[in-house]
Amino acid sequence: MAVLSKIRERSMFLIIIIGLALFAFVLDPSTLGDFFNSSKVNEIGEINGESISRQEFAAELEAYKQQAGNRVSEMQASKTVWENIVRKKIYQNQLSEAGITVGEADVWNEVINAPSVKDSPQFQNEAGLFDEGKFKQFLADTKENDKGMWAAWSNYMNQIRDNAERNTYNNLVAAGLGSSLKEGEFQYFSDNTKLNSQFVYIPYTTIADSLITVSKSEIDAYIKSNENDFKVDESRDISYVQFNIAPTTDDENNIKNEVNGLVEDFKLATNDVEFLSENDSDTNIDANFKFENQVSKTVASDIFKGAKGDVFGPYKDKGFFKISKITEVSKMPDSAKASHILIPFLGAQRVAQDVTRTEEEAKKLADSILSVVKRRKSKFADLAKEFSSDRGSADKGGFYDWFNYSRMTPEFRDFVFEGKTGDIDVVKTPFGFHVIKIDGQKNNQTVVKLATYGRKIIASETTENEVFQKAEQFALDTSKDKKFFAIAKENKYVTRPAIGLKVLDENVPGLGNQRQIVSWAFNNSTKPGDFKRFDLEGSHVVAFVTAKTEKGLMSAAKATSRVKPILIKQKKAKLIAEKLNGSTLQDLAKQNNTTVRNSNNVTLKSPTLSGAGSEPKIVGAMFNAELNKVYKNIEGNRGVYSFVVTKKDLPTALPNYETARKSIADARKRKTYAIYEAIKKASKIEDSRANLYVGN
Repeated sequence: MAVLSKIRERSMFLIIIIGLALFAFVLDPSTLGDFFNSSKVNEIGEINGESISRQEFAAELEAYKQQAGNRVSEMQASKTVWENIVRKKIYQNQLSEAGITVGEADVWNEVINAPSVKDSPQFQNEAGLFDEGKFKQFLADTKENDKGMWAAWSNYMNQIRDNAERNTYNNLVAAGLGSSLKEGEFQYFSDNTKLNSQFVYIPYTTIADSLITVSKSEIDAYIKSNENDFKVDESRDISYVQFNIAPTTDDENNIKNEVNGLVEDFKLATNDVEFLSENDSDTNIDANFKFENQVSKTVASDIFKGAKGDVFGPYKDKGFFKISKITEVSKMPDSAKASHILIPFLGAQRVAQDVTRTEEEAKKLADSILSVVKRRKSKFADLAKEFSSDRGSADKGGFYDWFNYSRMTPEFRDFVFEGKTGDIDVVKTPFGFHVIKIDGQKNNQTVVKLATYGRKIIASETTENEVFQKAEQFALDTSKDKKFFAIAKENKYVTRPAIGLKVLDENVPGLGNQRQIVSWAFNNSTKPGDFKRFDLEGSHVVAFVTAKTEKGLMSAAKATSRVKPILIKQKKAKLIAEKLNGSTLQDLAKQNNTTVRNSNNVTLKSPTLSGAGSEPKIVGAMFNAELNKVYKNIEGNRGVYSFVVTKKDLPTALPNYETARKSIADARKRKTYAIYEAIKKASKIEDSRANLYVGN
């Protein structure tokens, strides 16, 4: 009864809702389904009438992020996945309209003919030939037992299908991109016809910009008559003040004093690793030898005069205060050359797919090779060519010319730099077993090992609180008076603009990846004049929305910098044209206190006029002009022209124009990359991804 009572209480509300739905149906019957259909809420876009659901997008986004790992941000992944979906849907639509289908057999043939599949030993029979049955069994087993790998294979085969659809369509279009001999003939004559002319040139600069006025209504009219050039997406403009949390001089001195207080204990410490750990060092032990040029210049000369156990510092280095103890002193060459034979094993780093030997088998083979080359060093190069998996050096007998201490993997490096020229032995590294021969060393010098305690130079808690209070006070003052810029100026804070932020942007100029600021700026409740404090890593930012641009045509205010110079040029051209009243070039030149200029052997391919510069539009007009006829008031890039073409030198006619025809056809085929952009521009695409990433 309680439920019935509630329904009676809200009956008028239900009647109104149903009435609105029926009224919408009378206006447009298709809207009734949408009215009660929650699927509209579940869409993130539409491509040529086909809706893209949140589920479809989320699934592809997750697959892409797993494939890309941590190399892309959320917004980068979203953009890539959306573009992939758009591309796929557009090509599928085009193929469907053309009545062409890329079938399962087509995709399968592409997969099994891929080198990574066809040439894999895993799918070959005893004769070394590709076995399709083995590959099918592999896929069946993978689908049943390894969901992760099956997902990767499914994604790969979907990519093969998408590529096949795209290539099929592009190839069909490219097949129709040709050229006729007549086009070849026209191109040949256009490129090689030489023009001689006389002209009078009045530069736009002869009229000062200050003499020309351009009104807002003229800018508006220009925008409306050139809509395609001024369409803009929704955007926001913000300004912000950043309060950086940086250590003060007092903070630095306090940290330096703390580190200095550890010097005596560091000298007495018998376990340097424990000392660093127990005293919360921000740097770790480095077990490598250091040459003098690898140590901070602040202390390098002192350290290389010191002895084992000596402690140096504190000294400032790369944002830390450090103290360093000498733990070992030795002599070492600064460069060496060596030869090696690499014997990898299953599980080693970068091991080739065809390597099946175990670690024990690899060690046994390396020891056998070592025995041979110890007896006869002359055999080393031949054995390297035969056995070494490092093909980059194997072809040179395993030889590596002079290299420095930091180039090779540690185990390899230590043997070569700590041994003596002529030493040969087997060394294990993450890549396998190496038979190494030291071929030479030079520039022997002192090296040291250092244990370094470091404390990062950061702001103290007191400093952090003071910076926070500044940011908070600025935000509070702004909230009282809404005078963001005035208060910033009064406090000598620097305001920085971020103009034209798009709804799915994540980068804020000057701040880097700050998606949270962009999301706030586009929130439905955020409007121009609103502000907010954001706590970032290492700083606080107070952001202020200065402008909101809706999707559509650019406003006159924002277009002024683009449109005004165009309109000024047009008005100057009109004023100049009023001065060009003579019937001959000589009259025109005299009236405007200038001279008649000559330009010879000008072509469409090289449209430069002597004394005026590059003027393709003027040369194009000359190409189609009658001989010895005066043409006036032709607007160019740099001024207004009047000209007479005095001579046209046509090139020698050719027996045929196949070369020119082929050149045109090839150039067109090379532009098939532009096919997709053209189709995309002609498609109806609605992108509603912002609903996923911007709050209400």
